[in-house]
Amino acid sequence: MRIVDLIEKKKKGSTLSKKEINFLINSLMDGSAPDYQLSAWLMAVYFQGLTEEETAYLTEAMIASGEIIDFGELTDSIVDKHSTGGVGDKVTITLIPLLAAAGVPIAKLSGRGLGHTGGTIDKLESIPGFNTQLCINELIEQVKKINVAIGAQTQNLTPADGKLYALRDVTATVDSMPLIASSVVSKKIASGAKNIILDVKYGSGAFMKTAEDAIELSKLMVNIGKLLNKSITAVITSMEEPLGRAIGNSLEIIESIEFLKGNIKKGDLAELTYSFATIALMQIGLYNDKSEAEAYLKELVSSGKAIEKFKELIIAQNGNPEVIDNYDLFDLPTYKIECESKKNGYVHNIDAYKIAYACKILGAGRDKKSDPIDYSVGIYLNKKSGDNVNKGDILYTIYSNNPEKTMLAQKYCDEAFVINENRPYHNSLIYKIIRASEDDDV
Repeated sequence: MRIVDLIEKKKKGSTLSKKEINFLINSLMDGSAPDYQLSAWLMAVYFQGLTEEETAYLTEAMIASGEIIDFGELTDSIVDKHSTGGVGDKVTITLIPLLAAAGVPIAKLSGRGLGHTGGTIDKLESIPGFNTQLCINELIEQVKKINVAIGAQTQNLTPADGKLYALRDVTATVDSMPLIASSVVSKKIASGAKNIILDVKYGSGAFMKTAEDAIELSKLMVNIGKLLNKSITAVITSMEEPLGRAIGNSLEIIESIEFLKGNIKKGDLAELTYSFATIALMQIGLYNDKSEAEAYLKELVSSGKAIEKFKELIIAQNGNPEVIDNYDLFDLPTYKIECESKKNGYVHNIDAYKIAYACKILGAGRDKKSDPIDYSVGIYLNKKSGDNVNKGDILYTIYSNNPEKTMLAQKYCDEAFVINENRPYHNSLIYKIIRASEDDDV
């Protein structure tokens, strides 16, 4: 078997066998396939695509390229949630302690922010002392002990995916549906979960710009899961504007704490957190009734059990739990600039990408994974879509450590806000839910 023959075969649109895809990934891992051949194959896949079966074979081969986390008797009940990335997306941080408080074992391997989207690991590392560098054994033992653990992605899981992604990144083949799907699903399955919930975002602040693209990707990932005997639910959600009010690492942790304390009962953050938690409880069979599941989850928040579980998680990973009651323990920015509305009306939209770009200018994001970030800076949205504003009302607040960056960030934030005379109508954040057995329109 030769790599050049597999390139030729895929170039002509032919289907590769499981044996051929395994050969390709094995050649990638042992170094016998040069980068130029693998790049040529990726480009052939970009233009010709892969069938669902080929994508499942590729996913399986990437899983087999490294370690697989084994939670033993907990495996069938372990839940993992993954987001394709958004702006102000802190649902992982609100959801995981809530589900753990509900008795659901949660093991979460997350990434760092790159480009305009934030990363869960960066947000958690804004908590003084919080350790995200858990080895696989530490992750397993912590889940067995307190029901929850969150760690950074380890190089021992799906190393073939890391190698392929590095090539995709420099060959303009990142946005291939089958390559995206195999990358996401391989990491989730290797992480040890049998029950997987995917938050597939679309809109200005997401990688998928249209709902149609998000549906196509979701169906592919759900079907791959079915072929590999994993229960995957894909929830397609809007990312036209930032999620919640806080954008920036420590600011998002503070907003998450406020939710878990029961101080944020309405709005998009509460809506998505309770929706995902309800889906998880029903997916693993703890509840059959949506309303009953949601009522139980809200009781966990109001009773203080959810915030106590988050405190337990912080302590287990060497963070300072006092941040829950004393936000001054976070790194604090030098400047706080309150920016006013220049007109009367209603907020119709807040462009997620422009807000994210403004945050990145302030230092909250990075271009390369090795770039340093500033945990203290960010933007707080005092007004959200649908809110009435008068001229002079505070629209948003910038937290900054640099006056020049502040002025540039303010320019993008001003452009992000669309204010009109009439009250806008907004649909549900959840556009569609896709399961292996059915599609649910919302």
